[in-house]
Amino acid sequence: MDSDRASGTEGYGEQAPILLIRYEERTFEQEHGDAVEFFPREPCSIIDIGAGTGRDAGHFAGFGHRVLAVEPTREMREPAMALHPESSIEWMDDSLPELAKVLSRGETFDVVNFNAVWMHLDEAQRERGMENVAKLCHPGTRMFFTLRHGRVPRGRRMFDVTGAETVALAKPYGLTPIFELTEDSIDADNLAKGIRWTRLVLEQQ
Repeated sequence: MDSDRASGTEGYGEQAPILLIRYEERTFEQEHGDAVEFFPREPCSIIDIGAGTGRDAGHFAGFGHRVLAVEPTREMREPAMALHPESSIEWMDDSLPELAKVLSRGETFDVVNFNAVWMHLDEAQRERGMENVAKLCHPGTRMFFTLRHGRVPRGRRMFDVTGAETVALAKPYGLTPIFELTEDSIDADNLAKGIRWTRLVLEQQ
């Protein structure tokens, strides 16, 4: 593994060709389940942190949203840029927990999206990460998490992060939960392994 890789991205560069196919096969609605109804319908500004193949970013762009897609793994980011060349998507190489490049812009967003990202951070990184992502919010900002529970795939780095812990970390920054649901994976292989997902939506007060 390349020592320059951002902490938490282990395994993704090596598996990128397979993951690019697998992730793009799933629809946005399948991935986000009942949380879909909490995404804004009117055009707004969205930051997609850990954008992966750009599936979510492409969906957002299709609805007229302006998207900053942040993806630190080059083997994912470069093919994703080709898959989703929409002019309303800006791609950036940056990573949690610091998000130094993102924060240097001094922007806030209407939506902060973490799809299958947050559980790659250890406890200290989650604390630091929440402090930083809170700076991207303004009143009314919605923050979306999908958290994976269960067996960690070989070569990956993951932690079993609960919705309750995430809510507690966010509370000091004025972020409160408006939706939370934990359910079985829709992927047949993961379902057989007992993988579950928590979908959590927070809103800045």
